[in-house]
Amino acid sequence: MSAENEDVKNKQFEEDTEKENVAEDVAQSEELGDSDVSEDAIKSVQEEGRDKLEKDFAKLKDDYIRLYAEMDNMKKRAHQESEKTIKFAVSSFAKELLGVADNLERAITAMSGNAESCAELLKGVELTQNELTKVFEKFGIKRFNHIGEKFDPNFERVVQEIEDKKAKSGVILAELQAGYTIHDRILREAMVIVAK
Repeated sequence: MSAENEDVKNKQFEEDTEKENVAEDVAQSEELGDSDVSEDAIKSVQEEGRDKLEKDFAKLKDDYIRLYAEMDNMKKRAHQESEKTIKFAVSSFAKELLGVADNLERAITAMSGNAESCAELLKGVELTQNELTKVFEKFGIKRFNHIGEKFDPNFERVVQEIEDKKAKSGVILAELQAGYTIHDRILREAMVIVAK
């Protein structure tokens, strides 16, 4: 017998076996159809199916609500981060401008002693300083001055301590370099002289 004949016989046997299995399944289902299936059993199966569907629906609904809340929180956080980024994007630029503000103040102080000879120059420098102050205010940059108040390490850096019998220990006596904030965040600490 050749291999081809053997394959054909095996295929025929498999087909016959499959037909017999289908015939047995049909016979069993017909027997079940004739038998009395109680209505309680049908209702029980239906209730179990309904309960399972309701549980699945409740789980999916809960998952949906959680995901929606999580996405909403992510959206809020992203919005807050972008606002902060925009708000403080000018910080490094602003720090560079503080040196200009310091030099303008020094020029005004130096010229105020010779006000008669430098009147026009003094006026020009003061106008420039006022314009710079307006720009600072527009972008939330404010100068703070705590002279006469207790030293706060969050705002000031002590450069020198001097004995002063009139002032309490730790009180700021003078300011060597002005301190600035940007939107209530420290941009630069003030350099101060404090009483011992």
